[in-house]
Amino acid sequence: MQTVVVVNSPSLANEFIQFPHIFYRNDPQWISPLDNDIKAIFDPSRNTFFSNGVCTRWLLKDEGGKTIGRIAAFINYEKANISNPPAGGVGFFECPDDQEAANLLFDTAKTWLQEKGMKAMDGPINFGENDKFWGLLVKGFKPPGLSMNYNPPYYVSLFEEYGFRKEYDQLTNFLDCAIPLSDRFTKISSWVMNKPGYSFKHFTFKDQEKYFRDFLEVYNDAWTNFENFTPIDLPTIKESFRQMKPIMDEKIIWFAYHHEEPIGFVLCLPDANQILKHLHGKMNLLGKLKFLWYRKTTVVDRMRVIVMGTKRKSQNHGIESALIRCLQDEVLPRGTVKGVELAWVGDFNTKMLAIHEATGAINDKIHRTYRYIFA
Repeated sequence: MQTVVVVNSPSLANEFIQFPHIFYRNDPQWISPLDNDIKAIFDPSRNTFFSNGVCTRWLLKDEGGKTIGRIAAFINYEKANISNPPAGGVGFFECPDDQEAANLLFDTAKTWLQEKGMKAMDGPINFGENDKFWGLLVKGFKPPGLSMNYNPPYYVSLFEEYGFRKEYDQLTNFLDCAIPLSDRFTKISSWVMNKPGYSFKHFTFKDQEKYFRDFLEVYNDAWTNFENFTPIDLPTIKESFRQMKPIMDEKIIWFAYHHEEPIGFVLCLPDANQILKHLHGKMNLLGKLKFLWYRKTTVVDRMRVIVMGTKRKSQNHGIESALIRCLQDEVLPRGTVKGVELAWVGDFNTKMLAIHEATGAINDKIHRTYRYIFA
């Protein structure tokens, strides 16, 4: 008989982290995230979402006591209190192709969420911002980018047979650097970049505190009209940049200004998974030495736009096109980058999807966020 055990000890917590290494050992497409990044999500001293939320985890055991699955459940009260109905979340789900096993995991999470007053659960999501470990991969079963969920195709059936229904999709589109941007796109971006009063600057570590504040100002304005949006704070931004620092490239993170007021940004990172795949999740001393070696010897030929935003008053003014052009002018002369993932745009964000289409980008992956409403 299959059983579920709560993660309530260091040994079980380690088992939760290590299980995917066993589960995906024969899947050549899977790339392990850094173990330490996953540990940080469940560490109240490192994840600011614990200041207004709760979280727990479980392991699924078979009849012989062997771990065959896992799941986490969490509540971000700030979001739950504005959701209708109040919804918690589930994530970090791994399970064999067994609906009974999946149901046991989902039921366990559901009961825990119900006991805490939730009326629904979203999943698979993260106990954090939605730019990491968010959504079920339903299209594009290929090696994941940094902090992107990867899962077997049969997970779609496990979620939907249980009763989860699509809430929204997040699309990752791919821009082939060998294909020139359209003349119209180039003309619009050139016109914006040369308009009086507008300036474009790339991030620098020297002035990072200024750019953190500029990022905060733009981000919290740009998405304020989206349903269930909650503002982020400065500590969250600083922690995100701290985690990204080992792979960051100052010259592919750009900010737009109008008379020195920040009005937009694009945050792009090299696809570090082309390096991290050699580390197998370990950033210990050996892992760090491997990272330094592969960083020196690996030509990273793919980049990923993590997030792009423009203040509401500056939307539909070509700012996003100009920011993409800034990236193009920096990256193409290097002669090493073959493509850019324009990532993580909700299917409800028609303005940004139109910009992606204008660049000539084509859809490459889809991650789906589901909702299950409790009866």
